[in-house]
Amino acid sequence: MQPFVISHEHPDWFKPLFTELEKRDIPYQTVNPAQHFFAIEGAKPEFDLFFNRMSPSAYLRDGIQGTFYTLNYLKFLENHGVRVINGYKAFTYETSKALQLLLLEQLGIKYPKSRVVNHVSQVEAATEGLRFPIVIKANIGGSGAGIEKFDSIAEVREAVKENRVDFGIDHTALVQEFIPARGGYITRVETLGGKYLYAIRVYTNGESFNLCPADICQTTTGQELVRNACALDAPKNGLKVEAFTPSDEIIKNIEAIVQHSGIDVGGIEYIIDDRDGEVLYYDVNALSNFVADAVNVIGFNPHERLVDYLAEQVTENILTK
Repeated sequence: MQPFVISHEHPDWFKPLFTELEKRDIPYQTVNPAQHFFAIEGAKPEFDLFFNRMSPSAYLRDGIQGTFYTLNYLKFLENHGVRVINGYKAFTYETSKALQLLLLEQLGIKYPKSRVVNHVSQVEAATEGLRFPIVIKANIGGSGAGIEKFDSIAEVREAVKENRVDFGIDHTALVQEFIPARGGYITRVETLGGKYLYAIRVYTNGESFNLCPADICQTTTGQELVRNACALDAPKNGLKVEAFTPSDEIIKNIEAIVQHSGIDVGGIEYIIDDRDGEVLYYDVNALSNFVADAVNVIGFNPHERLVDYLAEQVTENILTK
């Protein structure tokens, strides 16, 4: 069996995936998208299946050069007929919060009221019509990075004056209403193959806006979790997590989002606005590490399901060659 390729730049996040692949004797190779090259006129690579695990937060780990490069390489692979899991289309959405919200607008799915800006001179004007508090989010974030909350227009003006507003690596940002979480939680839904896989509720302190649900450290009973799927450098934030099954309507919306964005493996986050009870979808992720200590939280190991899916993709490629 020809090995398929997994492209990733983080040294620890995908160890549970590799362990499961090795347990089943499924051959694979890895490449580092932050240190890579290809020839424009190059022939089709020897592999037929490529799993894109590039993270938009790589700029936090000296991997900024891998982000936009990956878009180019994914297009090269797809032009040569390589089956790419989380391919060019998915990674386009992964690397633009603005495009994520434009997709939600197109699908008629509700989201926090937002503006897109490309210069700090436009931030104050962009707040018009928004309810405070607001957040300013870098268009390319990842792992909750590049988000800052402001309680008043005076705070915004001061931050702009002092040049403290960070638009991130593509110099584009969202100016967005901060949503108070009804019940003190947000919900993250994981998907696989365009279908619902599981969901978790993540309990906040009511003021949290910088969330990375894979980095949860406790269950709702206070039990410490084994952080087998979390970034090792993630802060222990004390948040609590529990398994949850959303409504059929929410699952339908989630599946529509991932199917229209081309995301084969990913997670969507939503929140219930405590001001009016609206369900608002606010984050689309084509990269998921899965919740920590999944068996204790959701009752099964999602990496087993992921490897089932990968094995199916490998088999399909063999049968169609």
